[in-house]
Amino acid sequence: MSALRIVYFCFESFCCYATVFYSNFLFFYMKNRFGFGELENLLMAALSGLVYIFAAWQGGAFAQRFGCIRSLFIGMSGMVLSLAAGGLLMHSAPAQVVVFALWTASVCFVWPALEALISENAGEKLPDLVGWYNVIWAGSGAIAYFTAGMLLERFGMRSLFWIPLSLLPVPFALVVVAMRLRRMEKSRGTTGPILAFNHKPANSKQFLHMAWLANPLSYVAINTLIPLIPSIASKLGMTTATAGITCSVWMFARLAAFVLLRRWSGWHYRFAWLAGSFGLMVACFAVLILSPTIGLFVITEIGFGFSIGLIYYSSLYYSMNASEQQGAHGGLHEAMIGAGLFVGPACGASTLFLLPLTRNAGAWSVCGLLVMGFSGLLYMGRTPVKRQDV
Repeated sequence: MSALRIVYFCFESFCCYATVFYSNFLFFYMKNRFGFGELENLLMAALSGLVYIFAAWQGGAFAQRFGCIRSLFIGMSGMVLSLAAGGLLMHSAPAQVVVFALWTASVCFVWPALEALISENAGEKLPDLVGWYNVIWAGSGAIAYFTAGMLLERFGMRSLFWIPLSLLPVPFALVVVAMRLRRMEKSRGTTGPILAFNHKPANSKQFLHMAWLANPLSYVAINTLIPLIPSIASKLGMTTATAGITCSVWMFARLAAFVLLRRWSGWHYRFAWLAGSFGLMVACFAVLILSPTIGLFVITEIGFGFSIGLIYYSSLYYSMNASEQQGAHGGLHEAMIGAGLFVGPACGASTLFLLPLTRNAGAWSVCGLLVMGFSGLLYMGRTPVKRQDV
């Protein structure tokens, strides 16, 4: 692996830790500081998802047109300013919602650009590089969720802002290093046009579209579950630190799935694996939301994490393998994630608002949405490939 890609992966690790630390535990902060319940946290998550859709789409297009390194600088600058503003305005709930939206928009200039840089001129190494990308961000995110609760209890809720803020100068320095390494490679003539990975079946576009349906729906489940974790933790008698440890199990399971899928390519363009993972995800989501015990919750997290891992891996791999415009396709991949980030919490919040006295109404409405999505995926898998799509 080249030194340049090692720099990219180090950048990814720091950014992902900071992102999960802040964005996932902001819901605990809003519950503890301002009394946000399930409805308010779901609405805040839905707003973030709505911003993510358009910001990721434009972030990918910006990276493709103006350069990925420039996009990284813009995204990182926005992340730093957002965290600083959040720390200064920590006693205002409306300010925190606005800051979260600005943070979300900033992050969307980072991930599509980074995905394109890692895939740049990859050729036959594309599956391995996409695998490493997934393993690193999943590992960093799992560690962040595992440690965040303990750190917040040790240093107080103000550390929600200053701990990730203190990490971000490292990615800034790594971007500078990456710029110099790219100049050196260009001067030696070792860079070239982006090469596509050529091992694609005739129905590769069909699998890309199926993955683009499945992945946002997996984020419907994820982004409905995460805002509800503070309430689930209270129901099961967990503290913030205990919730961070217990509720990170699915993230470690997702990491294990990424490690396995990176080493084994038998799932590539296999409909049964994609559909089976989706069905498992729906079942696990329902159990997680309604689980009466911590033991059942933890066991179910393992299946949830593995299913989420294969669905996400499929979307990113097929996106990077579909065309030569990795920046734009990376942006579309992230925009599809944004659709899921918005739809899930919006659906749950709407049901809670309309049926406030119905027990677990939000969870059942999201389950229904996921079942409809599963039916759509099965239909797409049975549809013959059209010649013009190949």
